[in-house]
Amino acid sequence: MVTTTWIILVLFAIAFIYIFVSDIIKHKNHLENASWMTTGFIGFVVNFFDVLGIGAFAPQTALLKFTKQTSDKLIPGTMNVANTLPVLIQAIIFIQVIEVEPVTLIVMFLTAMGGAILGADIVAKLSENKIRFTMSIALLITAGFMFANKMHWIHGEGIAIGIHGWKLVIAGIINFILGAMMTAGVGLYAPCMALVFLLGLSPQVAFPIMMGSCAFLMPPASYKFIKSGSYNKKAALGMAIPGIVAVLIAAFIVKSLPLDTLRWLVLVIIVYTSVTMFWSAIKNK
Repeated sequence: MVTTTWIILVLFAIAFIYIFVSDIIKHKNHLENASWMTTGFIGFVVNFFDVLGIGAFAPQTALLKFTKQTSDKLIPGTMNVANTLPVLIQAIIFIQVIEVEPVTLIVMFLTAMGGAILGADIVAKLSENKIRFTMSIALLITAGFMFANKMHWIHGEGIAIGIHGWKLVIAGIINFILGAMMTAGVGLYAPCMALVFLLGLSPQVAFPIMMGSCAFLMPPASYKFIKSGSYNKKAALGMAIPGIVAVLIAAFIVKSLPLDTLRWLVLVIIVYTSVTMFWSAIKNK
């Protein structure tokens, strides 16, 4: 199962590179007015700390908002496109031989991917104000899960390596929703981990389920954003390349850092950005 997953992820990466690069080349004379240096810094920082457990989407939203590298409307698509290759590389590196029942993995991967395909279509058509409202809520949800994790309210004591029957149906439905929500900026890791724990699965199987779900859902979702033009091409490219470098450095060289204080700081920034997004939406309603 692991070998098959690796092969699929490599094929996803090759296909995505072709689609992304082709779109950049097609629009090379009409790239947006974003800063290579600023977006490169954002892409490196968020992906570096994503590998170490901080998460990428919420701080990335805040940084893109504060530095004004793209319009609010394009933030969801830009983040999905920019982070697709770094996430695929993370998955290829980190999905180890942790025993999980194949049916459980397949259902979780495919439902997340299906939700992302539907979600990307919906998000790409939303107005800028609706995007602001959506991302404000998305950031609050993310902050809630981060706070619950910091307070140790989310923990697992199960031992199962697979689920069946009604539990598998519920897991698939919720992961479908999480896949759709990720296209609007809600990180999948924390809520997916909570789902795994609530269903009685072993904490060890949370990682391949979370990582695999993200790796399977991001390429098709990003393709939808690229096809509809609902992303900032220059910002996405500017974040993607340093993001790949950051993943490799964090995974193979740094591996771990004391991040407790940084997590609290990120949590505060996320809440502030959520309020800012909401206020912008109210003012321009």
